Amino acid sequence: MLKRALHLFSSHLSAFLQAPTAEMNTEESVHTLPGGLDLYAKTWKTIGSPVAVLAFIHGFSDHCNAYHELFPTLASAGVEVRTFDQRGWGRSVKQTSDRGNTGPTSQVLSDIHSFLQSLPSRPDLPLFLMGHSMGGGQVLNYIFHAQSPYNREIHNRPNFTGVLLYSPLIAIDPSSRPSKLTVSAGRVVAKLVPNKQRYSPLDHSLLSRNEDMVKEVMADELCHDTGTFEGLAGMLDRGIFLEGMFAAGPEAWVKSELPFWFGHGDGDRITSYAAVQDFVEAFTESGGNVKFCTYEGAYHKLHAELPETTERFLADVKAWILSKVPGTKVVVQHEVESVEGEDTAAHGDAEAEGKAKL
Repeated sequence: MLKRALHLFSSHLSAFLQAPTAEMNTEESVHTLPGGLDLYAKTWKTIGSPVAVLAFIHGFSDHCNAYHELFPTLASAGVEVRTFDQRGWGRSVKQTSDRGNTGPTSQVLSDIHSFLQSLPSRPDLPLFLMGHSMGGGQVLNYIFHAQSPYNREIHNRPNFTGVLLYSPLIAIDPSSRPSKLTVSAGRVVAKLVPNKQRYSPLDHSLLSRNEDMVKEVMADELCHDTGTFEGLAGMLDRGIFLEGMFAAGPEAWVKSELPFWFGHGDGDRITSYAAVQDFVEAFTESGGNVKFCTYEGAYHKLHAELPETTERFLADVKAWILSKVPGTKVVVQHEVESVEGEDTAAHGDAEAEGKAKL
């Protein structure tokens, strides 16, 4: 009996060690922008054929290898994740002078558009777009701003099935917001020497209630907390556009009939939970198809929060994506529930003229 038990244990251990996992099944690559700049890119592959693809846009002073279980969780559910380190961030930085050197908003959105255009286009494979923090604000500008390449190149734009944002930068929370004097002085410098760098560290203690995760960020050399005055001003301007978008009237933004998912911790003191609430409410009143999930007490990094919060966040994201994929099943609280797939929503009038400039 003991010999048989040892044999079974050995067999199971061998199978476990040899079995492919979502985390192990990754592929690094390079995305070359039209101007010739190479950006680090990475794909989290599914074991079998994917049921959907998610393109992900990371946040300020972050990089695509710092999202813990989010990408492996989605890959294990059949959702292939494709992402990259943006210009000025992560492994796309080749020298210290590159840190935070994103260029203006027009360049930021052009880079995102270029990456999205590089993804394989298959009408039978739903495509989702997701952004976190600064990346969330970039995604919203990419979808809604009239001068975004998504709206200027309507015959050559990605065909999304849905858009997800969490802790998106619409406004900085008052507890982390720079003074008006600092912002005004920064704008002057941005016009005179746009590429001048500024060390702008986040309060790491506000990133997560998980102290181990906070220590990990502080030790991560790729999280350099450095922006250029031009890049920092652009980040604020993108938020200003989003805050005033609906009040400016229907001609100020391009309508979208895509379904949107928002997630935000009400304890976030980096990006404003209240501003996101206001945005979602105004978008809903304007006819938007929106789902908003609040995570009680949670801080900024929902993917690296206390285990119970992150577990719920991962389950919510996975369930919402799969609910939009025809013929899939969604596991919710250990119960399997069939979900009817929804047709890809039609896009809004992409030729509407916006007033804000990028």
